[in-house]
Amino acid sequence: MANKTLQAARKDKNDEFYTQLADIENELKHYRQHFEGKTVLCNCDDPYESNFFKYFAMNFNFLKLKKLIATCYDSSPIAFTQLSLLGDGKTIPNGSRKAYRIELTEVKDYNGDGAIDLSDVEYMLRCGDNSPQKLNGNGDFRSAECLELLKEADIVVTNPPFSLFREYVAKLIEYDKKFIIIGNQNAITYKEIFPLLKDNKMWLGYNSGAQIFRVPTTIERKNLFVRDGVTYAKFGNICWYTNLEQPKRHELLPLYKKYTPEEYPKYDNYDAIEVSKVAEIPCDYVSSENCNGIMGVPITFLDKYNPEQFEIIGLLNSSSRELAGILALKVYDDFKEMRQDLTYTGSTGRKTNGNPVLKGKPQKGNFFVNPVTNEYIFSAYARILIRRRKSED
Repeated sequence: MANKTLQAARKDKNDEFYTQLADIENELKHYRQHFEGKTVLCNCDDPYESNFFKYFAMNFNFLKLKKLIATCYDSSPIAFTQLSLLGDGKTIPNGSRKAYRIELTEVKDYNGDGAIDLSDVEYMLRCGDNSPQKLNGNGDFRSAECLELLKEADIVVTNPPFSLFREYVAKLIEYDKKFIIIGNQNAITYKEIFPLLKDNKMWLGYNSGAQIFRVPTTIERKNLFVRDGVTYAKFGNICWYTNLEQPKRHELLPLYKKYTPEEYPKYDNYDAIEVSKVAEIPCDYVSSENCNGIMGVPITFLDKYNPEQFEIIGLLNSSSRELAGILALKVYDDFKEMRQDLTYTGSTGRKTNGNPVLKGKPQKGNFFVNPVTNEYIFSAYARILIRRRKSED
């Protein structure tokens, strides 16, 4: 079953995204102190293509790494190489590529130019004892041989297949590994991922938001563009996920807004207030004898989350109601969904159960109406429930 899932993911052209070197450098510069004496594993990274391998090979001595290991799946979809390890201008035909690993324990200045660069890495892999070694299987990160490499690693750094993100993170947690990985922002709401964020077993890195990836020329999606003959795709919802400590995680979020019931309405179905913008979290809404202090904020809050300043209570999202962390006060099975032109969609209010729900009719988007009581409600987007820690005052 696992192999079938992996094969399906690899055949899906929309699941192949290759991270640019500049984005890797911009994130990893904040973790340099963690790498000294460590074994780094890039287990979704063909060295002929991966900028993760390129970054660590080029900075092997600067970071004082103990070892660098890279493994790849077979039949890579990219038709050219970043490292000309097979000779100038040569590529590996898609059908003939096999899964393999490369291990580096040192990188020397082989060409004597006074600097470690890609030509030194190329020479070492071609002529030294660090040439690529074929794997017995297809390079699945869940295979026995790849899990043995995972056991050896201290830190895992890569861009895993987005469709396998849940399973990938599960392996990192199972084997108690430190990691810095890229994922979709929507992964925050996954029922397998959110509890890890809530319990401070992983958190967001330094950078999130728009990011550009190199993609196969056969990919079918929006926001594609071609530069110098290479196809790229732009995404607006990318996050780095990690469990390595960094200063940003402990920066206080400035709060200036004052709470008013008019500006911060309560949800109809949960005892919490709606805060539609992270920058507008009220500074004076805290737990007291008559108030639980719970607020619903956008999932982008995690980019500013300081565990000393806030407590995460739960997640309001219809697809993961068990993660709410507080009791649902209502369900909406008797409601019907309606468009702005007052026509019915055919769906009932059951689809909004578990979402953060507000009373009234929105200015845009669908809403729900109770045909008996003529009560109107609408759903906000997924919300993280938080509460300020009193010790932060």
